[in-house]
Amino acid sequence: MTTLRRHAPFLILTALSLAFAGVVWFAMPHDREVKSLAVMLFKLVPFVLAAEAIAQLDPEWAKKLRLHLFVPLCFLLYFIYFVPKIFFYAENHPELYYYVLTLTPFLILTFAFCFRIGGGAAHLVRRLAYAMLLLMLSGLEDLAYLTVNDHTDPQWQTIPEVWTWASHMTVRLGHPASKYEAFALIVTHVVLALFVLLAPTRWFSALGRFVPRRSAVSRTAA
Repeated sequence: MTTLRRHAPFLILTALSLAFAGVVWFAMPHDREVKSLAVMLFKLVPFVLAAEAIAQLDPEWAKKLRLHLFVPLCFLLYFIYFVPKIFFYAENHPELYYYVLTLTPFLILTFAFCFRIGGGAAHLVRRLAYAMLLLMLSGLEDLAYLTVNDHTDPQWQTIPEVWTWASHMTVRLGHPASKYEAFALIVTHVVLALFVLLAPTRWFSALGRFVPRRSAVSRTAA
């Protein structure tokens, strides 16, 4: 009970931000244009509450609860929901695919950078970065494109037997992936990502031996 009382501001602000975000997303129209100043300000409420919740989060408590594992979950929400939706509604803009393709690893590195400057351990930075990269390369977004969107074209209303568009799979397999080969690649990458996130710490700390230590660099510079 004492712990909950100590972290009550974070928990209350988090609950309020989720509640207001739910109202904005599910109860308000998804308009491109802002209808009024009141609507704009109301839609900013979830962001303000979430920002204040994050500011109230105790880093030591977060470390104890391993809340860093939420970083890949946030990335997955972006990658397997918002990205497929963007591609679905912008099919006539082929350059958009390249921009999103470039944006995604940039966001991964941004997450890792923010985690590191917030005090995250080096081995956890590696875990998060490489796990999210594996999820990006997995093909989950391709599967999500087929499942989260309301397709009217019969070609996309069922999962195709051959994934000719998934060039990132083709270059690895040497041929366009069949449906089951695609599933196998997705599962393999997800399992590898979970392994990277949950494997013993000593395996990832060992990677630091290949990177010059700050103290060693300082002595060399002196």
